[in-house]
Amino acid sequence: MKQVHILLVEDNEGDIVLTLDAFEESKIKTKISVVRNGADALDFLFKKENFEEAERPDLILLDINIPVYNGHDVLKKIKEDTSLKTIPVIMLTTSSSQTDINKAYENYTNSYVTKPIDMDDFLKVILKIEEFWLQLSKLPQ
Repeated sequence: MKQVHILLVEDNEGDIVLTLDAFEESKIKTKISVVRNGADALDFLFKKENFEEAERPDLILLDINIPVYNGHDVLKKIKEDTSLKTIPVIMLTTSSSQTDINKAYENYTNSYVTKPIDMDDFLKVILKIEEFWLQLSKLPQ
Protein backbone atom coordinates (compact mmCIF):
# COMPACT_ATOMS: atom_id res chain seq x y z
CA MET A 1 0.00 0.00 0.00
CA LYS A 2 1.21 3.48 -0.92
CA GLN A 3 2.23 5.83 1.86
CA VAL A 4 -0.43 8.50 2.45
CA HIS A 5 0.83 12.08 2.50
CA ILE A 6 -1.01 14.41 4.89
CA LEU A 7 -0.55 18.16 5.06
CA LEU A 8 -1.21 19.40 8.59
CA VAL A 9 -1.87 23.15 8.74
CA GLU A 10 -1.70 23.97 12.44
CA ASP A 11 0.01 26.63 14.58
CA ASN A 12 -0.55 25.09 18.01
CA GLU A 13 2.56 23.10 18.91
CA GLY A 14 0.67 20.84 21.35
CA ASP A 15 -1.90 19.91 18.69
CA ILE A 16 0.89 19.24 16.19
CA VAL A 17 2.62 16.86 18.61
CA LEU A 18 -0.64 15.07 19.48
CA THR A 19 -1.56 14.66 15.81
CA LEU A 20 1.88 13.34 14.87
CA ASP A 21 1.82 10.93 17.83
CA ALA A 22 -1.62 9.63 16.87
CA PHE A 23 -0.60 8.97 13.28
CA GLU A 24 2.59 7.24 14.44
CA GLU A 25 0.38 4.63 16.08
CA SER A 26 -1.57 4.23 12.87
CA LYS A 27 -1.88 1.03 10.89
CA ILE A 28 -1.49 3.09 7.74
CA LYS A 29 1.90 4.36 6.58
CA THR A 30 1.75 8.14 6.60
CA LYS A 31 4.05 10.98 5.75
CA ILE A 32 3.00 14.20 7.46
CA SER A 33 4.15 17.63 6.37
CA VAL A 34 3.46 20.46 8.81
CA VAL A 35 3.05 24.15 8.06
CA ARG A 36 2.12 26.66 10.73
CA ASN A 37 0.28 29.42 8.87
CA GLY A 38 -1.97 30.04 5.89
CA ALA A 39 0.70 31.63 3.71
CA ASP A 40 2.99 28.61 4.10
CA ALA A 41 0.05 26.29 3.41
CA LEU A 42 -0.65 28.03 0.10
CA ASP A 43 3.06 28.17 -0.79
CA PHE A 44 3.31 24.44 -0.03
CA LEU A 45 0.30 23.57 -2.17
CA PHE A 46 1.27 25.86 -5.06
CA LYS A 47 4.96 24.89 -4.74
CA LYS A 48 6.24 28.43 -4.18
CA GLU A 49 9.03 29.99 -2.12
CA ASN A 50 10.67 27.33 0.10
CA PHE A 51 8.24 24.62 -1.05
CA GLU A 52 9.13 24.18 -4.72
CA GLU A 53 9.87 20.48 -4.12
CA ALA A 54 6.77 19.85 -1.98
CA GLU A 55 4.91 16.66 -2.65
CA ARG A 56 1.17 16.94 -3.30
CA PRO A 57 -0.73 15.79 -0.20
CA ASP A 58 -3.43 13.13 -0.35
CA LEU A 59 -5.33 14.74 2.54
CA ILE A 60 -5.24 18.13 4.28
CA LEU A 61 -5.98 18.73 7.98
CA LEU A 62 -6.66 22.47 8.23
CA ASP A 63 -7.18 24.59 11.33
CA ILE A 64 -9.30 27.73 11.01
CA ASN A 65 -7.45 29.90 13.51
CA ILE A 66 -4.00 30.15 11.92
CA PRO A 67 -1.83 33.20 11.25
CA VAL A 68 -1.49 35.21 8.02
CA TYR A 69 -4.43 33.68 6.09
CA ASN A 70 -7.05 31.88 8.17
CA GLY A 71 -8.28 28.40 7.36
CA HIS A 72 -11.36 29.67 5.53
CA ASP A 73 -9.15 31.72 3.17
CA VAL A 74 -6.85 28.74 2.56
CA LEU A 75 -9.79 26.38 1.98
CA LYS A 76 -11.33 28.76 -0.53
CA LYS A 77 -8.07 28.99 -2.51
CA ILE A 78 -7.71 25.20 -2.52
CA LYS A 79 -11.24 24.57 -3.74
CA GLU A 80 -11.02 27.30 -6.43
CA ASP A 81 -7.97 25.67 -8.01
CA THR A 82 -8.65 22.90 -10.53
CA SER A 83 -5.44 21.05 -9.68
CA LEU A 84 -6.04 21.09 -5.89
CA LYS A 85 -9.81 20.95 -5.42
CA THR A 86 -9.96 17.15 -5.40
CA ILE A 87 -7.73 16.90 -2.32
CA PRO A 88 -9.99 16.17 0.67
CA VAL A 89 -9.80 18.94 3.26
CA ILE A 90 -10.82 18.30 6.85
CA MET A 91 -11.34 21.39 8.96
CA LEU A 92 -9.87 20.35 12.32
CA THR A 93 -10.41 23.24 14.68
CA THR A 94 -11.40 24.32 18.17
CA SER A 95 -14.24 26.43 16.77
CA SER A 96 -17.72 25.00 17.21
CA SER A 97 -19.29 28.20 15.87
CA GLN A 98 -22.18 27.47 13.51
CA THR A 99 -20.98 30.41 11.40
CA ASP A 100 -17.57 28.75 10.96
CA ILE A 101 -19.18 25.40 10.20
CA ASN A 102 -21.50 26.89 7.58
CA LYS A 103 -18.72 28.93 6.00
CA ALA A 104 -16.45 25.88 5.79
CA TYR A 105 -19.10 23.84 3.98
CA GLU A 106 -19.97 26.80 1.73
CA ASN A 107 -16.30 26.70 0.68
CA TYR A 108 -16.52 22.94 0.05
CA THR A 109 -14.75 21.43 3.02
CA ASN A 110 -15.03 17.66 2.97
CA SER A 111 -15.49 17.41 6.73
CA TYR A 112 -15.63 19.63 9.80
CA VAL A 113 -14.30 18.25 13.08
CA THR A 114 -14.15 20.15 16.36
CA LYS A 115 -11.02 19.36 18.38
CA PRO A 116 -11.77 18.06 21.84
CA ILE A 117 -10.00 19.74 24.76
CA ASP A 118 -9.14 16.46 26.47
CA MET A 119 -5.92 14.86 25.19
CA ASP A 120 -7.29 11.31 25.12
CA ASP A 121 -10.40 12.47 23.25
CA PHE A 122 -8.20 14.38 20.79
CA LEU A 123 -6.22 11.22 20.05
CA LYS A 124 -9.47 9.29 19.53
CA VAL A 125 -10.64 11.92 17.04
CA ILE A 126 -7.40 11.65 15.05
CA LEU A 127 -7.72 7.85 15.00
CA LYS A 128 -11.31 8.14 13.76
CA ILE A 129 -10.18 10.53 11.00
CA GLU A 130 -7.53 8.01 10.05
CA GLU A 131 -10.03 5.14 10.12
CA PHE A 132 -12.58 6.93 7.92
CA TRP A 133 -10.33 8.84 5.50
CA LEU A 134 -7.40 6.45 5.20
CA GLN A 135 -9.02 3.04 5.64
CA LEU A 136 -12.68 3.25 4.63
CA SER A 137 -12.64 6.01 1.99
CA LYS A 138 -10.82 5.94 -1.33
CA LEU A 139 -8.66 9.00 -1.91
CA PRO A 140 -8.17 10.51 -5.37
CA GLN A 141 -4.87 9.76 -7.10
